[in-house]
Amino acid sequence: MKTATPPKSRAAGPGFVELFTPKLITVLREGYGLAQLRADAIAGLTVAIVALPLSMAIAIASGASPAQGLYTAIIGGILVSLLGGSRFQIGGPAGAFIVLVAATVQQHGMDGLLLATILAGLMLVVIGFLRLGTYIKFIPYPVTVGFTAGIAVIIFASQIKDLLGLKLSGGEPGPLLEKLPVIWDALPGTDLTTVVLSGLTIVVIVGLKHLKPHWPGMLIAVACAAMATAMLDLPVSTIGSVFGGIPGSLPIPSLPEISATKMQAVLPNAIAFALLGAIESLLSAVVADGMTGRRHRSNCELVAQGVANVASGLFGGICVTGTIARTATNVRSKAHGPVAGILHGVFLLLFILIAAPLASFIPLACLAGVLAVVAWNMIERHAIITLLRSSRGDAAVLLTTLLLTVFRDLLEAIVVGFALGSVLFIRRMSNIADVESDTPFVAEDRADSQVSVPKDGTVSAGDPDVVVFRISGVFFFGATAAFGSVLDRIGDTRRALIVDFSAVPFLDSTAANTLAGLVQKVRGRGGYIVFCGTKHDIRRDLFVHGMKPPLVHYEADIDQAVTWANKRLDKTVNATAGLADKHHA
Repeated sequence: MKTATPPKSRAAGPGFVELFTPKLITVLREGYGLAQLRADAIAGLTVAIVALPLSMAIAIASGASPAQGLYTAIIGGILVSLLGGSRFQIGGPAGAFIVLVAATVQQHGMDGLLLATILAGLMLVVIGFLRLGTYIKFIPYPVTVGFTAGIAVIIFASQIKDLLGLKLSGGEPGPLLEKLPVIWDALPGTDLTTVVLSGLTIVVIVGLKHLKPHWPGMLIAVACAAMATAMLDLPVSTIGSVFGGIPGSLPIPSLPEISATKMQAVLPNAIAFALLGAIESLLSAVVADGMTGRRHRSNCELVAQGVANVASGLFGGICVTGTIARTATNVRSKAHGPVAGILHGVFLLLFILIAAPLASFIPLACLAGVLAVVAWNMIERHAIITLLRSSRGDAAVLLTTLLLTVFRDLLEAIVVGFALGSVLFIRRMSNIADVESDTPFVAEDRADSQVSVPKDGTVSAGDPDVVVFRISGVFFFGATAAFGSVLDRIGDTRRALIVDFSAVPFLDSTAANTLAGLVQKVRGRGGYIVFCGTKHDIRRDLFVHGMKPPLVHYEADIDQAVTWANKRLDKTVNATAGLADKHHA
């Protein structure tokens, strides 16, 4: 009597609580003392020094006020580190959002921007809880390089007016092709003082990066420019003259105007914010993992990013995401864990409470110089050259994404670039998949020890009525055409068909449907079909599509499949011969 053996149970995956426990709690459980706090405090102060000018510059370039940039950095820095799934992620406003935020402000006003930010945050929370963060990592590398370079071009173009001190007769157009003629017409009004100030800012930042890389070059350049403007009373636009300075406290949280019509109008912008925020934050977390050897939890990180965006919108801030440059600065400053990101937000809050009046003297030309350097650093020149040299497909994806970002729309560029990258992947995978067959015209005698699978993967069935097919590679819809063409060459004289799946790691529904058609064809003419080497997941998919015994026979390997087929054919021949003798008698 045979006893049924229970199926092997798979190892249970992590539970909900484990997946969404913030890294801060993990770090505190490991043990947190004064030495760790000191390291995080130094790293947090260093990041805050870098984030201070950047947050104001990004907000101004986005069509918001410098105070909104600081609110975003404070709220984002605290909540992302408090709730996130990365030890070193720094949240705040990012240059990648400048184009989208500026377009949203221009289309829907500031209330529309705040509403889109809150909706994007809710979307990110849902995406995280549905555990879709893993799939966002599948954005092709040429797409990320392309849209990042395209955003850098747009950021630099948006700063030309402030770099040169130009006075435009009307508003500055958003699209690049409309902006350049307006800038060209205004060039005769270039202000020499502004040009010198912005040029010196760039020189100081770049020079200190090479001479004193550990010094906060951006903050030093901004402080020197503010001091020169205040002491020399330079006739240039400043934060105080344009925005009236920075408030000395955080605003009271409040909801923007909410209506069904308004939500429907800003929904495309919110989707773009959520998509770009997810990509940017997870890319930043991956960079931090590569620098430290740690691993982040992507879905927990997305939930934290979502909560931070909702809170930022309530406080009047703009979009929050993980920032690669500030996160890398945090790692290089020897941060121990998320406390550094929280302290970075606290230090920025102290700046608002104590030193906000000093920000009124910061010239806009100086912040434009800061963004010009940021835009230059965003362009991954080595990666672009490598991709252009690697293959025509990668080059096409890169250039298409870049051009669509610059001249069309960022969301459209990501979607089209992802589609092109997917088509390129499908083409490459279909070239890898292969079908081998062996149908000997005359079976020759062989020793038992010689009945094995040769290195090339083909097997001699030992009978002209038996044909063996071996599929290698991923068997999916891109490879079914090649498989179908081989099946069309199967002669009606083949009475047994063996299909070897030992080299197939995966098959999709299209491939399974093709195999189901093959089974019906073989069985319809009275033949036999044997599947061998099927893994558990593949056999389950085949069963779902109706390919179960006795319609299809399953064996462990080719040798057993050939033996079974030959025995079945011998029985059929003997039975047919017996019927013929009986009829003759």
